[in-house]
Amino acid sequence: MPEQTSQSTQPSSNSIAKREYSVQSVLWVQHAAEYKALCYQAFNVAKFQLDKVLSEGNNTGKPLAIVTDIDETIFDNSPYEAKLITDNVEYSHDTWVEWEQLQKAKPIPGSLEFLNYAESKGVQVFYISNISKIQEDLTMEHLKNLGFPNVDKQHILFRDKTSGKEERRQTVSKDNTIVMLLGDTLSDFSNVFDNKSTAERNSAAQSLKEKFGKEFIVLPGPTYGDWEMKGIYEGNYKWTEVQKDSIRKAKLITY
Repeated sequence: MPEQTSQSTQPSSNSIAKREYSVQSVLWVQHAAEYKALCYQAFNVAKFQLDKVLSEGNNTGKPLAIVTDIDETIFDNSPYEAKLITDNVEYSHDTWVEWEQLQKAKPIPGSLEFLNYAESKGVQVFYISNISKIQEDLTMEHLKNLGFPNVDKQHILFRDKTSGKEERRQTVSKDNTIVMLLGDTLSDFSNVFDNKSTAERNSAAQSLKEKFGKEFIVLPGPTYGDWEMKGIYEGNYKWTEVQKDSIRKAKLITY
């Protein structure tokens, strides 16, 4: 393993461990059969919907396509989250690159089978990810080694100028008809969720409720995501650990 660049600092008795609050969600992803069942359910629904689309025929004049996110949608990065907890550090670009270099992320249950099924039916798979372009070759190598389809620079759109994915979705839709999107955060589906508060995200989800399970296939993502950083923490990346702990507790809904 490459040398860890972030300092591992064990908390003192009067401090708050940086990622201790996420222990339960990481354990759930790694051990709960319910997590795996939800993933299989998502991809079973995706296959059912894709078969329905294919049975209706393609009258669009363009090839059919599926757009998928990578991390926590088809790659399980929970060991990286576990490492942050045990080392008492926050996410950093350096530690993330170290994790990627190991190429130990495993496929999310059901993801590999579904995307290869789609490709076997003539449906192209496009990957839109906020992995930076400098990690492009490493990620493509890992996708190929795991056996995912359509792994080439035409089908993978990494983050370049912005983390927003709408422009990249539009790039895919110029020459293809997108019939389905897969993701673990709602910004993987529509820009109406980008940089929004918790209330706005919930309102947008309500307005698009007919798309979920049909055009939008959502994977469970309890360990991190926009729901946390842009929702709970209101887009502020500078809160101290004590402040974040207070915010989390203040936003609990009790009786």
